[in-house]
Amino acid sequence: MYYKNQKIKTALISVYNKKNIISLVKELFKKNITLFTTNSTGKYLKKNNIITKDVSEITKYPEIFDGQIKTLHPKIFGGILGKHNKNIETTKKYNIPIIDLVIVNFYPCHTLYNIKDYVKPNIDIGGPAMVRAAAKNYKNTIVIVDILDYQIFLNEIQNTGIISIETRLRLAKKAFEYTAHYDQLILQYLQNKINISENKKNNLPETIYIKYHKKQNLKYGENPHQKSALYVQNTECNTDYIESMQQMNGAKLSYNNIYDAHIAFECVNQFTNPTCVIIKHGNPCGASSATDLISAYLHAYNSDSISAFGGIIGFNQLIDKKLISTIIKKQFVELIIGPEITKDAMNIIKQNNKIKILIFNNYKKKHSATIEYKTINNSLLVQEINNQFEDYKKWRIVSIKQPTVLEKKYALFGWKITKFVKSNAIVYINGFNTISIGAGQTNRVEAVKIANSKYFQNKKQLKLKNPKIIMVSDAFFPFRDSIDICKEKNHDISCIIQPGGSIRDAEVIQAANENNICMIFTDHRIFKH
Repeated sequence: MYYKNQKIKTALISVYNKKNIISLVKELFKKNITLFTTNSTGKYLKKNNIITKDVSEITKYPEIFDGQIKTLHPKIFGGILGKHNKNIETTKKYNIPIIDLVIVNFYPCHTLYNIKDYVKPNIDIGGPAMVRAAAKNYKNTIVIVDILDYQIFLNEIQNTGIISIETRLRLAKKAFEYTAHYDQLILQYLQNKINISENKKNNLPETIYIKYHKKQNLKYGENPHQKSALYVQNTECNTDYIESMQQMNGAKLSYNNIYDAHIAFECVNQFTNPTCVIIKHGNPCGASSATDLISAYLHAYNSDSISAFGGIIGFNQLIDKKLISTIIKKQFVELIIGPEITKDAMNIIKQNNKIKILIFNNYKKKHSATIEYKTINNSLLVQEINNQFEDYKKWRIVSIKQPTVLEKKYALFGWKITKFVKSNAIVYINGFNTISIGAGQTNRVEAVKIANSKYFQNKKQLKLKNPKIIMVSDAFFPFRDSIDICKEKNHDISCIIQPGGSIRDAEVIQAANENNICMIFTDHRIFKH
């Protein structure tokens, strides 16, 4: 039973994160609440001229094993789990003080993952046990694990003199979420340790523990009638760029905005030189690496100016005023994403509320995810992310004609872009620029035909100084028909890069030799469904 007029008389405090704890404790003192603290918390408060009672006054036992055992005692847990209406005789008999309020947070062991054997000694035992006990007995014992709830707690106490059952329930739910996430971090640490000791290269776990919280509601899903939201992993341990991503301008983001922006981000951040990619409906429609971002943008735009309309534009370097002015003169753009933007550029953007700007802060590639998920009803498909290191020096040249070192570098650029084009994918490259893309076809011949058609429609606008084309295919050619189409329709193709592996590779290579085309085998495919 919950007593509506139940007052808070006793609190137990044990916190690693001591932010805002002084102001909270001062308010608790004003309410004549007796405060018990563990050793480190008590010392911290004492330095700030706040004297509390040590938990040893309850247990009559000192902290032992370097502080690992301090609250694991029947009197502590009896006080947390005790019920005012049922356990009066027991608490009196054993001199157990009823604890009305528990304020606890744990040592953040996730920050120590890179320090050998430093997590295990800091795994909190007593803290989670107290939190779970208080959350179980939420009708009688209030539990606070989040410093953001301090003020909410104080406001309710000051306004009503008590904490409502609704607030107690919400705090209990948050407490169990907190301990569940803490256990998840420890499990991840131990699994990583096992993988290292057993030299396991496969990082697909037997069990997946994931916690996400809602970052924001989105405008709508893939279609306006579908509701959607963006969820990210817990902020304490997450280093993903999506968590730190800031929208600087424009209307509410949609599901498609986030999805396309993610593809733009992942694609463009493969490169160190100034690079631009334009994404439309989940596919690159233009991409370029150049000496500066304006040149890169113009090359990407000219690759397919029709598809670029309303697209998502990604950059890997600072966005400035001149670049923004160039984009606005050229096209209607839905969203621009990049690492940073100048104030002058933002001033121009703010004059047009329709343009959305996303800035990703503090991105570190070493913290990128290694696995990805796709949901199927209530199940997950999990795979390693396609981030295999590409070394063009290890590619196999299977044709009579040999590519130059520069052609290999162009082919490497095209291979990295094609990785983000939906299968079946054919991408035409000239220099470090895409010039035509055939994406998402159910057979490779149609993808080649689309790439050819787009190329000839756009050839005059491209004004290529040297119209030598590198054709990139995300998977092998099952027949020589795609090469024969090039012979009939497109004599500008000088090099083809593909995975190889077809039972008719010999026929395909022969077709390349007949047309004086050099052919490169990478020996692995890059399907994207």
